[in-house]
Amino acid sequence: MARGRLRIYLGAAPGVGKTYAMLSEAHRRVERGTDCVVGFVEHHDRPRTEGILHGLEQVPRAELEYRDAVFTEMDVDAVLARRPAVALVDELAHTNVPGSRNTKRWQDVEELLAAGIDVISTVNIQHLESLGDVVGSITGVLQRETVPDDVVRRADQIELVDMSPQALRRRMAHGNVYKPDKVDAALSDYFRPGNLTALRELALLWVADRVDEYLQQYRGEHDIRSTWQARERIVVGLTGGPEGRTLIRRAARLAEKGAGGVVLAVYIARSDGLTAASPKELAVQRTLVEHLGGTFHHVVGDDVPSALLEFARGVNATQIVLGSSRRKTWQYVLGPGVGATVTRESGPDLDVHIVTHEEAAKGRGLPVARGARLGRARIVAGWLAGVAGPAVLALLLTHTDADLGLANDMLLFLSLTVTAALLGGLLPALASAAFGSLLLNYFFAPPLHRFTISDPKNIVAIAVFFGVAVAVASVVDLAARRTQQAARLRAESEILSFLAGSVLRGETALDALLERVRETFGMESVALLERLSDVDPWTRAGSVGPRPVGRPEDADVDIPVGENMALALSGRVLPAEDRRVLGAFAAQAAVVLERQRLVHRAEEGRKLAEGNRIRTALLAAVSHDLRTPLAGIKAAVTSLRSDDVEWSEDDRAELLEGIEAGADRLDHLVGNLLDMSRLQTGTVTPLIRGIDLDEVVPMALVGVPEGSVELDIPETLPMVRMDKGLLERAVANIVENAVKYSPDGTPVAVSASAHGGRVEVRVVDRGRGVPDDAKDRIFEPFQRYGDAPRGAGVGLGLAVARGFVEAMDGTLSAEDTPGGGLTMVLTLQTAPGTAAAGTGTPATRVAG
Repeated sequence: MARGRLRIYLGAAPGVGKTYAMLSEAHRRVERGTDCVVGFVEHHDRPRTEGILHGLEQVPRAELEYRDAVFTEMDVDAVLARRPAVALVDELAHTNVPGSRNTKRWQDVEELLAAGIDVISTVNIQHLESLGDVVGSITGVLQRETVPDDVVRRADQIELVDMSPQALRRRMAHGNVYKPDKVDAALSDYFRPGNLTALRELALLWVADRVDEYLQQYRGEHDIRSTWQARERIVVGLTGGPEGRTLIRRAARLAEKGAGGVVLAVYIARSDGLTAASPKELAVQRTLVEHLGGTFHHVVGDDVPSALLEFARGVNATQIVLGSSRRKTWQYVLGPGVGATVTRESGPDLDVHIVTHEEAAKGRGLPVARGARLGRARIVAGWLAGVAGPAVLALLLTHTDADLGLANDMLLFLSLTVTAALLGGLLPALASAAFGSLLLNYFFAPPLHRFTISDPKNIVAIAVFFGVAVAVASVVDLAARRTQQAARLRAESEILSFLAGSVLRGETALDALLERVRETFGMESVALLERLSDVDPWTRAGSVGPRPVGRPEDADVDIPVGENMALALSGRVLPAEDRRVLGAFAAQAAVVLERQRLVHRAEEGRKLAEGNRIRTALLAAVSHDLRTPLAGIKAAVTSLRSDDVEWSEDDRAELLEGIEAGADRLDHLVGNLLDMSRLQTGTVTPLIRGIDLDEVVPMALVGVPEGSVELDIPETLPMVRMDKGLLERAVANIVENAVKYSPDGTPVAVSASAHGGRVEVRVVDRGRGVPDDAKDRIFEPFQRYGDAPRGAGVGLGLAVARGFVEAMDGTLSAEDTPGGGLTMVLTLQTAPGTAAAGTGTPATRVAG
């Protein structure tokens, strides 16, 4: 069965028109004859949205009861049974009511897609998991309902529903988004122009990245190598020298001039070892480019200019930044250099920037090793020196009057043999030795112009010449081959060192590792394949690049990893010497995959263990702490209903008071249990706004005995950013806990003070205190320490208080009270634009 297609309408903020656009698309499809139904759409009492729902078939929702209330959610089974061609599912990041089929709505959508049903959904940019912290810092509201970025990125189509901040605020002012009584608060808080502008920019940039992925995939599928200048991508060519930092900063400034600019730093490691790179300097430059928001890439290439240009065109770069050559003037006789070559061959689609720096023309700091891959020009030059050179030398010596003697003539011919070996290797040198020996015999050893030698000494001399020439050529060729091996090993060690560094840095993303394999070996696609057994089909555990293979036999290169795993590469056939390094990458990919799975299993195990611990403690609490007040209530009710005893009015009042106290205690315990359940499931959603402490804290002291608390809350404190209800519950739990631990007749002190951008509330008791090693554990569920009286509760008060406080971006910690006891320190963030009005009369009272 083919998987369904997912289309998502993405918005920057609520009210931009995502749901309306989705419903409009549904009407268009229905008019074209498509079987389209509404799985779940929430119109939020918006007239236009509610009106456009008419005419669309709606699948009845499932009703769920939770905490004495009835909620409705999408009925996944009903949608699957109806089996439409297209289902509309609003609010992809929504958290379902406990007891639903799945925890999150995007998991419901995954089931529909797996069943072959196309889904159209909506989501706001603030609900993407990777942007939660960014949106929280912008708006001051931490998003509790999120959807993994990968779920949205896998969508077959993403459409941005855009609206300017001014237009959205006008829409809100007209009552098209929220009810009139909520408009003013929304416009002055979350929907401020600055917030909306920042959210809009986040949405545009995120969609631009997604479009970039589509573009790269299209270019790869159609084998397009020319640059499409859709956005600025700046490639920085690094040599590992100290000038690299200057080039990276210059490229970052160029990227800042264009919106959405990207910096890609690339180091080309030559396989023949022609490099003076410092591993330490490369590590510093990698850190710098990542700090500036760019990416670092490590590529192997024999021809540095060609490899650099190939990489730039592969990533659709628009500019290349190179540094001025560090070579001295005389070194230019060896060639034009990388900068000049890249500039000449870049073509009209790539701009090349040559940046000056302090190291220009100072020479390379390390000697350059000679490579063994001589190239066609070097080989031709060697043959010319070995064959044409002796002929020209013989011609010069026979047509001049200089009589140098046979020994000197031999030295001249030997110099040509050495030159041929240095230029072209062993074969030109051997040819030079043989040809030179014949020329010496014919032109310079008596009798002249004949291939005979009359003097035995000359025979020995020519034989020694030939032997020395062959020996020199062999030594030079051996040195060249050893240089080739050392250079190859050096290049491999650089790659393996880079791989080991990624392991030490904790890089565990499988796709990132496979992308590094693809870049390093210049392949089109890389896939890590696995199967359960020899008879099972292969599946892709991870892949990068267009058109990854599904079987090892379909790949150009495959490296087995164990019995049922293989790394498959497509693009070109690699030489045998590359398989050793590729094998290290394959082993690391298997380790990364196993590590990811172990982390996932460990997280699942931790959640199961935590849930089991909570269930065990809850069972103990229900079996003991909840039964105690129930037993008291039962005994009092039985006594009141007894016909054998005549109760006085005072006795009846006392029994009724006991029933009320037991019911209150039960209500408090059940409330804490439900609050802890909400915290464990992540369904606590605070409504953050500016509030005054002197309005909240006194309300939290209603349930404590009279005279048990001394309150000192100055009226001049700045407002704090909190949820009023959650803060009241948190303070009430903290104070009740302190009162239980304080000695009789010693009131608990509750005070508050402002410090910079925060307000501290301190709750001080004079009990026995808590040891230092237990100060963190007292905030865990079902924990009681020190002098807690029997029947004092199930140990949830402080756990619930800390959970509520942290949900509102505050902190709760425990300190020792000077002179004995425990002090709870509650730290709250002040509301923007508020400050203490100065020293004033504190609101001091004794709670009653």
